Amino acid sequence: MGGIRRLTRKQGQLVAYVYYYTKVHRIPPAENEIAAFLGVYGPSVHQMILRLEASGCLSRTPGKPRTLKILLTKAEVPELD
Repeated sequence: MGGIRRLTRKQGQLVAYVYYYTKVHRIPPAENEIAAFLGVYGPSVHQMILRLEASGCLSRTPGKPRTLKILLTKAEVPELD
């Protein structure tokens, strides 16, 4: 995957939240849960997810809920604040 990716702070927190939420609950969070954690509105989260998907940081199945999958290594996942 070629080194640590450059993520904005919010993008990094989104990735970390999905990573750790999935590890604890064994299912990825819903977009509204991510929005509540980040303190933003749902459409903002959706746009961030689309950007992260386009950059190869995560994958999802469009139209299906809770299908986010982090494609980064554990070392590439930022710390969760």
